[in-house]
Amino acid sequence: MFPFSKLYRRARVAPVAALLGLAGCNLIEFSPNDHRVPEEFTNLTEKNLARLQAKPLAAGDTLRFIFTGDSQQFYDESKDLVASVNQQKGISFLIVAGDISDFGLAREMQWVDEHLRRLTIPYVTVIGNHDLVGNGRPTYGHIFGAFNYSFVYGDTKFIMVDTNGREYNFDGTAPDMGWLRPQLANRDGARRQIVISHVPPTNDDFDPALRTPYVRALAEAQNLVFEMNGHNHSYSITEPYKDGVTYVNSDAFSERHYMVVTVWGDKQFRIKRVKF
Repeated sequence: MFPFSKLYRRARVAPVAALLGLAGCNLIEFSPNDHRVPEEFTNLTEKNLARLQAKPLAAGDTLRFIFTGDSQQFYDESKDLVASVNQQKGISFLIVAGDISDFGLAREMQWVDEHLRRLTIPYVTVIGNHDLVGNGRPTYGHIFGAFNYSFVYGDTKFIMVDTNGREYNFDGTAPDMGWLRPQLANRDGARRQIVISHVPPTNDDFDPALRTPYVRALAEAQNLVFEMNGHNHSYSITEPYKDGVTYVNSDAFSERHYMVVTVWGDKQFRIKRVKF
């Protein structure tokens, strides 16, 4: 029979040892809002753009890319989408139009990246409203990077803009028109430009006070091929404002379709919807 003092010490040590054992197996997550991840899962936009620029597209060449959106918690669909995209020929990169996560959690974004990094091509994202909830703002910034950014590939300038107005309480900061207007005015040597965002201006989650300035800025932009969104989870190609600007909306991963987008000339394009 053990003395009481030894039993007491064992009772105290056992739970601590059990916790340490679980922690060693990564079974304990001390906070769901912790955005710390291994270095390989940080600055993904910068890393993927570096991969893209390492395989430049010659001036005058036709550009082909994949457009999709709203991966959220559709992990089985992510796996199947990657398998399908990897069978496509002549594709330069893939764009996810926001809502990479459902609750703005680092673990969700990491899980999606673990699938998408199996692509044979780079991918880039724009931030969605679900990516901003909870601790999503610092998490997305740490894992992916800037909310608003642009890059030129081949003859095309891509402008990636945060349009999640409701997540900012419609305070007039999203979209950031002070950033967007100069981007649209300077194509940085590109022949044409494409705007990518998550929430389309036709949606109630877009800041109503910025809808007209945004739409007008796009209509006045030179050689704008189209504006592309996610958020609605459904495929559409429309011209809602009858101003010459085409708006393209992607399927969510859950709908098991993506778009193969082909662009050439000043504003010519072709879109093929692919089931996977």
